[in-house]
Amino acid sequence: MQLPNNKKIYFASDQHFGAPTPELSFPREQKFVAWLDEVKGDAEAIFLLGDLFDFWFEYKTVVPKGFIRVLGKLAEIRDSGIPIYFFVGNHDLWMEDYFQKELNIPVFHDNQEYTFADKTFLIGHGDGKGPGDLGYKRMKKIFTNPFFKWLFRWLHPDIGVKLAQYLSVKNKLISGDEDVTFLGEDNEWLILYSKRKLETKHYNYLIFGHRHLPMKVTVGENAEYVNLGDWITYFTYGVFDGENFEIKKH
Repeated sequence: MQLPNNKKIYFASDQHFGAPTPELSFPREQKFVAWLDEVKGDAEAIFLLGDLFDFWFEYKTVVPKGFIRVLGKLAEIRDSGIPIYFFVGNHDLWMEDYFQKELNIPVFHDNQEYTFADKTFLIGHGDGKGPGDLGYKRMKKIFTNPFFKWLFRWLHPDIGVKLAQYLSVKNKLISGDEDVTFLGEDNEWLILYSKRKLETKHYNYLIFGHRHLPMKVTVGENAEYVNLGDWITYFTYGVFDGENFEIKKH
């Protein structure tokens, strides 16, 4: 896919709306909506790489209340014809078809490959990838087990959502914020994962969220690992203009 003149592709991740409380989250939601308004003018597509919400669960007829400005802005942008792609993160891994049915936004539960302007991309949230993160990997197997989801669905939403929101903020294995410093190339799991993926197939950009630390690291010949940062501390996002990929701050 070639980019039309003056069009760009935007990437953002890890907004964690709703945390630590709805009241404290609201200014960040306003800032994100302002960013969406800003980029829609020249966006060819928008990629959201997970953890848009600090907790999300889709009952058969109920979704968590709140976030109406964010959802409304996404609906407006999508209705205008701009594609939006959503990648499930570790906080919204129970997302199913609500975005697809209500907003016409496809939802992906694992990495996807794309080609834009002759550049190849591997895109995903990044949770559970690489050689480490064993505690979270075990927890994810439990949370994604159909029987566990069935049990949780039987909790009244007022109980289930409140319990899950509490655990989402308090549990470091879920929140993924046990550290916010660069650990070095030999210890960053997503860098190691990216290098391993390049052993079997070349990508120009391997783009992830989850880590909450914005960075661009060369991981091979004409290949870069990118982490988008977050909208809690850094308010960073990625932009590809057809030739180069940059991390920018809103």
